[in-house]
Amino acid sequence: MAGMTSTDLLEAELEENAIYKKLLMEAAAQNSGLQQQTPHFKTVIPKPGFCLKTKTDKEEKVFINVCSSETLPKPKDITEEDLIKVLESEDPTAFRVPMSLGEPHAEIDKSGKGCTAYDVIIHPDFLEKCKQSELFVKFLITISIEGLEEKYSMLLDRNYTMLKNRKFLGTLPEQNIRTQSKPLIMEMGSAGASAPGKPLISEVSSFNSQATKPKGEEPKYTIVQEPPDGHPEFLVAEIQLPKVKTAKSLTLDLGEDRIFLQTRSDIYLLDIYLPFNLIQDECGAQFNRQTKVLTLTMPVVLPCS
Repeated sequence: MAGMTSTDLLEAELEENAIYKKLLMEAAAQNSGLQQQTPHFKTVIPKPGFCLKTKTDKEEKVFINVCSSETLPKPKDITEEDLIKVLESEDPTAFRVPMSLGEPHAEIDKSGKGCTAYDVIIHPDFLEKCKQSELFVKFLITISIEGLEEKYSMLLDRNYTMLKNRKFLGTLPEQNIRTQSKPLIMEMGSAGASAPGKPLISEVSSFNSQATKPKGEEPKYTIVQEPPDGHPEFLVAEIQLPKVKTAKSLTLDLGEDRIFLQTRSDIYLLDIYLPFNLIQDECGAQFNRQTKVLTLTMPVVLPCS
């Protein structure tokens, strides 16, 4: 061992997958402890707005309850003229509408047949704006449908019907809205070893349906799973950010199955969905100032046995 630096020793140890896994999980646990000082979720009961009826490409009847809650961030207040300009511009993603897409719940329609309902929650001010503008309500319906399609891997008929005599179908279950989804990004000065495992995702196209995005170059990234075969216990993402100098310029949000990363001055923007649900409170992040790589450690929700 003579002549080896501490970095060399660390890299040698990290070649052992079991040790690497232990270090990752300990880092995630430490990060979780820091985040437990404040609540991460707020339970809300959505307020009904209006209800849409449509169907999937498999002829399955679907209802979309568009609801509101003060918990959701308020989008920027723009005019119809502003929205038209944005939609006709080279960057139609410049206007963001924060929304929460709820889990599907089984209901019974007025004919007594089974159907599926989804709840979409937005800020009440934007809902009121949509009720007064045909342009805004069509825009909201479009991004709601596209958001549900993306999240639940389905296709919905655009020939929808807005129900006149009811604001929602079935019940409106409570939703847990995340109030803090920004893990503490720890900064490292020395290089670390690359993550083991097989590549899970090399490139995933950005998603701009739920909330349209600001500008920014999509950075190169890789995501691997551990263990390499079968259902993973956690994912490790390595995101290359060569133009970033410090972790203070990064904003990272980790959703249930989503990574959203942006930087100051719109240098980088990454918005991707993952094929597994994350244990959000146990996720950790480290930015290496030398390699300019952001490493995310993301424990995965295990399937029920």
